[in-house]
Amino acid sequence: MRDLNAQFGDGDVRMRKLSDAAGVLKLTERKKANVWLKDFEERFPQLFFSVYYGALDEISNIRQFGMWLLNHGAFEDVDLSRPNDGGLLLIIDVNSRTATISFGYLLDEFLTENDTFKILSAAHPYLLQGNHVRALKVIINKISAVLGRRAARAKRRPEYYERIAGKREQGMRDVLQRIRPSKRHGKIETRNHERKGARG
Repeated sequence: MRDLNAQFGDGDVRMRKLSDAAGVLKLTERKKANVWLKDFEERFPQLFFSVYYGALDEISNIRQFGMWLLNHGAFEDVDLSRPNDGGLLLIIDVNSRTATISFGYLLDEFLTENDTFKILSAAHPYLLQGNHVRALKVIINKISAVLGRRAARAKRRPEYYERIAGKREQGMRDVLQRIRPSKRHGKIETRNHERKGARG
């Protein structure tokens, strides 16, 4: 993270679950997307799903950028009961039509990079067409299906997963206190972020 902070900055990024910095979604599409994000939270009360559309031409590694942004995101419309450790962040570079999914440490036992690769592959044709709302729907549906299956497995082995969650939660509160309250103190806005990131 020190290396990423040196590249992208160490300030917090004030943003919402749906951040369309590139302006690719119509109003009706944004409304649909917000409904899907809300539905995701209702199904998974400990988690949240967010998406960032941007033009990231000067950022060479979108995966590193995704990890950095999830760690530094001050999500204004996410309840404090849902930490960034339990967040999923989909980043779409609208110019290169590439995408990545970053997820917090609380999901390490429930999601793998192979899972996210398969999910993004299913949405890839729609991304190539510029059909962002359809791609988002596919991604949310498929990631919800994977998490649903893993949650059922965890239900059969609750002690194992509770031990893991307990260890991760210990360091979670300090992170939340650093990130979420900062949204009241005039940190950088999402729309200003691309200029900041380009310095790396």
